[in-house]
Amino acid sequence: MEERVRIQIDEHGVADVCLVRGDKMNALDIEMFDALVAATARLQAEPRVRVVVLHGEGRAFCAGLDMGRFSKINAGTDGGIRDLRPRTHGLANSAQQVAWGWRQLPVPVIAAVHGVAFGGGLQLALGADIRLIAPDAKMSVMEIKWGLVPDMAGVALMRSLVRDDVVRELTYTGRVVLGEEAVRVGLATRVCADPLAEAMAMAREMAGRSPSALRAGKRLFNRAAALESEAALLQAESDEQVALMGAPHQVEAVRANLEKRAPQFRD
Repeated sequence: MEERVRIQIDEHGVADVCLVRGDKMNALDIEMFDALVAATARLQAEPRVRVVVLHGEGRAFCAGLDMGRFSKINAGTDGGIRDLRPRTHGLANSAQQVAWGWRQLPVPVIAAVHGVAFGGGLQLALGADIRLIAPDAKMSVMEIKWGLVPDMAGVALMRSLVRDDVVRELTYTGRVVLGEEAVRVGLATRVCADPLAEAMAMAREMAGRSPSALRAGKRLFNRAAALESEAALLQAESDEQVALMGAPHQVEAVRANLEKRAPQFRD
């Protein structure tokens, strides 16, 4: 099988995750689905990983479903899933896990988006905590073009990012939005001339922070995005803070600041 996803982890604990199907604009075929799910499973088990950068090689982040194989997948004759209702990965099915798996990782995930992020490619990007986007990059909830709805966790992810009436418009029309508008409506975080370079710089900055605090912050924001009650979130804030205070990473953060040096966090 050809490689679909390449993972490289540097000495800072930054995992560079690259979709490597550039000749097809990183379109999602069955092998790409499997590789992305396997990537999140691998990173979940890597204690040295502190931040993840997700991007695509070539001309695009991800063009969505490989339509050349769509009919086979839809018919279940290409290894595809005909019945999407069974849960195969906790809350999700395997297609949803392609996007939802990045939200489940215990560490921050930054998506660097260039070219296009259409349909499933957009949903993949939405699984990241932060999306840095090129000015001319295009995003679209494109499923309506094929008579479908977002089914890779897109609805669950967009509900905390995009205003309800706006996400309905984008879903009902499949309209393409570019960098600045994508930021304005909530699909992207910030426009960057070079999203990948900016994402790597941001990741290395984050990797220098307390790993325990990064993970605690992600747990809290995931609970908030799940629309838990205010009471549950207020309690969760207190619980996470109590667990952090006085623990080795927090003590090292304080000492490093007082001693005006770079912190040295042990995994």
